[in-house]
Amino acid sequence: MTSIDTKAFQFLKKLEKNNNRDWFAENKMEFKAIEADIKKAFKSVFEALKAHDDVDQFKMFRIYRDVRFSKNKLPYKIHFSGSFQRRKPELRGGYYMHLEPNNKSFIAVGFWDPNKEDLLRIRKEFEMDASEMRDIMKAKIFKSVWGELEGDELISAPRNFDKEHQNIDLIRKKQFVFTKKFSDDQVFKSDFLEIVNSAFKEVKPFFNYMSDVLTTNLNGERII
Repeated sequence: MTSIDTKAFQFLKKLEKNNNRDWFAENKMEFKAIEADIKKAFKSVFEALKAHDDVDQFKMFRIYRDVRFSKNKLPYKIHFSGSFQRRKPELRGGYYMHLEPNNKSFIAVGFWDPNKEDLLRIRKEFEMDASEMRDIMKAKIFKSVWGELEGDELISAPRNFDKEHQNIDLIRKKQFVFTKKFSDDQVFKSDFLEIVNSAFKEVKPFFNYMSDVLTTNLNGERII
């Protein structure tokens, strides 16, 4: 697998100090060369993922910010990022990689913005039985790689759910995400992308479980 060149973060640090269109235009050739290298890194992870999961595409996000509805009018992001998509509708969940200087790089997996139907189905599953989800989260290898479940959540119970339910900590979640952070030094090591791929591989039990939940009804009958 390819590796991340330090020039990528050097450029992003300069961009952070010169986040304007004139400077970017003057340095666009350098950016395009770095962007091409980073895209190779994302493609490398994509190819590695295909060895242990059914992923059908990856997307590297553009450097340009959408400032139309934002108070922050700076035109450029100061990171590179991209996502890897599993084959839908049978397989659910997604992978994300974020490369940013000053020890802000991370990878993430899970469900960032489930639609209301999927969110209700997940909550109903946890209301009925969350033992399998808890077993996945507390598994030694999984926890050592991914830590604790993250994501936005309600302050109290969702409508029509008991706020005293034994699984309310999971039921009130609006997102189901795990993240793993990296220092700049770790990003530049030759085995960084192998570590990323290995971490992605360990999330399979979680994805398998959630995919099963979201493709069946509460009786366990297939709905797709």
